[in-house]
Amino acid sequence: MSTSRNRLDEEASPYLRQHADNPVHWQPWDDDALDAARERDVPIFLSIGYSACHWCHVMADESFDDPTVAERLNEEFVPIKVDREERPDLDRLYQTVAAMVSGRGGWPLSVWLTPDGRPFYVGTYFPREAKRGQPGFLDLVEGIADSWENEREDIESRADQWADAMAGELEGTPDTPGEVSPGLLETAAQRAVSDADREHGGFGRGQKFPQTGRLHLLMQAHERTGRDAFREVAVEALDAMADGGLRDHAGGGFHRYVTDREWTVPHFEKMLYDNAELVRAYLAGYRLTGEERYAGIARETLGFVERELRHPDGGFFSTLDAQSEGESGEHEEGAFYVWTPREVHEAVDDEFAAGLFCERYGITEAGNFEDGKTVLTLDTGIDELADEHGATTEEIEADLERAREAIFAARADRERPARDEKILAGWNGLMISAFAEAGLALDETYGETAVAALDFVREQLWDEKEQRLVRRFKDGTAAIDGYLEDYAFLARGALNCYEATGEVEQLEFALDLGRATVREFFDGEEGTLYFTPQSGESLVARPQELDDQSTPSSTGVAVDTLLALSQFALDEEFEDVAETVLETHAESIEASPLRRASLALAADRHTAGSLELTIVADELPTEWRERIGRAYLPGRLLARRPPTDAELDGWLDRLSIDDAPPIWADRTGESGEPTAYVCRAFTCSPPQTEIDEALSWADRLAPESPGSE
Repeated sequence: MSTSRNRLDEEASPYLRQHADNPVHWQPWDDDALDAARERDVPIFLSIGYSACHWCHVMADESFDDPTVAERLNEEFVPIKVDREERPDLDRLYQTVAAMVSGRGGWPLSVWLTPDGRPFYVGTYFPREAKRGQPGFLDLVEGIADSWENEREDIESRADQWADAMAGELEGTPDTPGEVSPGLLETAAQRAVSDADREHGGFGRGQKFPQTGRLHLLMQAHERTGRDAFREVAVEALDAMADGGLRDHAGGGFHRYVTDREWTVPHFEKMLYDNAELVRAYLAGYRLTGEERYAGIARETLGFVERELRHPDGGFFSTLDAQSEGESGEHEEGAFYVWTPREVHEAVDDEFAAGLFCERYGITEAGNFEDGKTVLTLDTGIDELADEHGATTEEIEADLERAREAIFAARADRERPARDEKILAGWNGLMISAFAEAGLALDETYGETAVAALDFVREQLWDEKEQRLVRRFKDGTAAIDGYLEDYAFLARGALNCYEATGEVEQLEFALDLGRATVREFFDGEEGTLYFTPQSGESLVARPQELDDQSTPSSTGVAVDTLLALSQFALDEEFEDVAETVLETHAESIEASPLRRASLALAADRHTAGSLELTIVADELPTEWRERIGRAYLPGRLLARRPPTDAELDGWLDRLSIDDAPPIWADRTGESGEPTAYVCRAFTCSPPQTEIDEALSWADRLAPESPGSE
């Protein structure tokens, strides 16, 4: 295959298609491109990014649209462009090298590889011309081409060293297994408190990310120990994210992260996975604290997702871009979301309400962003505004809501940020979990949305005959073998749908995904789950994913979900696989429980046991759903069961289970009434026909805190 033209116009990925008109002869990562590098004996220039990435757009404008740069890239390299959302395996490999070499990574990721895929030079964004200590991209391209020609031996040696180090970092497992200590949850929470920014909320002192795994650790540790600091740090983070620029106060949903300690200025892209995990965090906060505001934020975020990221047939799109056309006529980051006082007064026909809106959200002539624009943040409290203007809080809230609706309507006339309309199995799994949990905690209709998305993904991306999952659906076409995150996140989503609806077909799908996870990703000799399937493409290294990053650790979610599914399928390997993986990585989990928050939470489920709440009923009574949905029950496993053994036998046949597992066996309704059984670690309540009494047993069976070591 010739590499004499740009082939990205043949690709489905919106990110790749964004670069189809570059003069660079971009190739997708495929056999033709890799063969061309070997045949020409030239390096690969690999550029990894995603459609909503701001600095990816900047580098494209500065360098990839430049004919001189393109000519040198085309002559000296095989340029390959990769969408990191489609190929997270490649991103994992080369981000690892970037972190090892420079201590940092990110997007766009720029990597030069030998023709067989070994990296020998790596960086992120490079400006067209040298500035602020960074080399200019054209100079860099010419220098690397010269080194390949004249210092090949040195490059090959470096590539060998880096490839060996990368394989050791990504593939390696300890020689001997360990055991996670019972006090891990409390230890992790204490470390989270130590890393917390108690002045501004969240963690660290620079740019800030949601870090939802840490919030779940803190909330569960508070429930276990009663330590106020754990609850306080979690609440401070939830409030900071809700009040600051991370949240879109006009239209709902959350941006990717903020660039400052005070949570003011975000990077404006909106990612499906962030919004999914933040909904789950706010629902947990609502359940723990009873704070209705958190329930409102969850509703608002789900409303944004339904309005702007939902496929008409049920699945969820991936991202909204950070950029759109601004007043200059050029594409600018955040142009869709920022405001001036003049723009507010033009949009809101009530002068008082417009001024009130500016006060509430800190919109001033100076602004807090670029060119006097303001990112909306909660700047003045409702009570303070009421006192200042001699009004009731209800009157102030009504005026603000009218102003917000006017701002939202006016914003609709602006050019909207581009939407990446590919549907990814794993990211959909995260959002399905969020909607399913909201179906319990807030309103049953959210559960219906979750099921519709699950059905869409199952129809479009699941091969029932082969029991295999495909990662990406776009424009009627499915492609790319699923990764561990696709199987794990979707299995958890299917299990959560079963909990919310009691429909056996969703549990059936979760079990099928669990079996496929073990088959494709578990390596018994190494005692670990790999990120890529055994039947997938052979790369320089086969990565594992232990750390929580922009998404939860796929290993952690897989282990946690397998532990939950093991309660239904005793004859499967689920529990053994989960235990083995936890034992293999026990030392690294203990050493870095915040980096590995999802694995730490899975380890706690293994140590403490799931809180099994078996409900025997044709339908879950509304009062029961509301009480269970509002209760904070870490490690909950809501096991719906039909009231008769004959119906249960039908379920077992469908699930390919020979005998009823203990979570269902011998658990029948009392006098035909809905009946609950509450169990943890082989200790169970008597059958309960009053939901409050059943939930009191959840408190009685709560694990005791062993204290930190």
